[in-house]
Amino acid sequence: MQTPQPLSRVVVTGLGAITPIGKTIAEYWQGLVEGRNGITEITRFDTTDHECRVGGEVKDFDPLAYLPAKESRRMDRFAQFGVCASIQALKDASLEITPENAPQIGVLLGTGIGGLQVLEDQHEIIRTKGPSRCSPFMIPMMIGNMAAGLTAIHTGAQGPNSCTVTACAAGSNAIGDAFRLVQSGFAQAMICGGTEAAITPLGFAGFASARAMSRRNDDPATASRPFDRDRDGFVMGEGAGILIIENLDHALARGAKIYAEIVGYGCTCDAYHMTSPSPSGEGAIRAMSLALKDGGITPDMVDYINAHGTSTAANDKTETKAIKEVLGDHAYKVAVSSTKSMTGHLLGGSGGIEAVATVLAIQNDIAPPTMNLHNPDPECDLDYVPNQSRAMTINVATSNSFGFGGHNVTLVFKKYQP
Repeated sequence: MQTPQPLSRVVVTGLGAITPIGKTIAEYWQGLVEGRNGITEITRFDTTDHECRVGGEVKDFDPLAYLPAKESRRMDRFAQFGVCASIQALKDASLEITPENAPQIGVLLGTGIGGLQVLEDQHEIIRTKGPSRCSPFMIPMMIGNMAAGLTAIHTGAQGPNSCTVTACAAGSNAIGDAFRLVQSGFAQAMICGGTEAAITPLGFAGFASARAMSRRNDDPATASRPFDRDRDGFVMGEGAGILIIENLDHALARGAKIYAEIVGYGCTCDAYHMTSPSPSGEGAIRAMSLALKDGGITPDMVDYINAHGTSTAANDKTETKAIKEVLGDHAYKVAVSSTKSMTGHLLGGSGGIEAVATVLAIQNDIAPPTMNLHNPDPECDLDYVPNQSRAMTINVATSNSFGFGGHNVTLVFKKYQP
């Protein structure tokens, strides 16, 4: 009988981010620390007839800074975000992909919706000009796996390549699944995270009809207000967040800088409802508990939680309940914040940019704030780092993501110790 190989330690060596508050890691982190607002009136389409008219757009994004014009035109915006943020992250990691190491470097990117803008545009062409005018690139531009596929094409990564499509948990699932591949020796390094670009007429109409989005159109800057008594729904954002994770020995051998270590991954399902979380928080409780156990972390070791914190009535109360159940009395000593208060909710991309935020919080010993928290909900009674970032020692931090369909994911990161 073959003896199981010991699991490898896995570290974060590169970061990339394209977000409503910054299109580089430096800009994004500075925006988080400053409490910068990235939510404005929508400019990408005419919102006159829409109930919800605010969102977190990535302004002045130029994919040509990363990609040839011809290749860029053959990508939906969500794929552009994913590929460009991945190129950023590889550069940050100083990781060169060569013919020799390419088979050991993979890509795993999550998205909740994929190429929605291309689908809408091509439907209009078919409706007005007929099916013969449909673009031959429609399908490869629209399908959700193409961000991962195109990232491999543009970087040369030939290792494991996949796409998670678990709604708002997709980015975190991608990082967790990539962590398992590196930990188990199936890859030496992975490009992983999430990307989304669903700020389109159909995307807005669909979520608005589900009564999930904020209607605070008269004051976009305060529309996303997680854990606040006056919250009225989430605000959609767009962008991508990418991590380069590596086998520790591989990272040390090439002299890589190390941001943090990823140590735990918990993944569960509520099996309760299409869109609503289980009121008991049972699925979230198990995801958080499994992730801590996986990382050998006891509840009293957790310093900071980057919450899912969507600014919806159900999520914020349920997540608070789950945190208290998992951490017990220690829950009241932990800093908890929702960076969605600044970026909006990137759906399948949220786990990516929030994992980036969690890693940077550990590296810089700063907890980002929850903005617009002025009237706390009595049922949300934890320390949500209201309205101003906080310098504090952060040795262990977790990131939560919960998605339609009952998907729950928790990632655990800690300061790297040789």
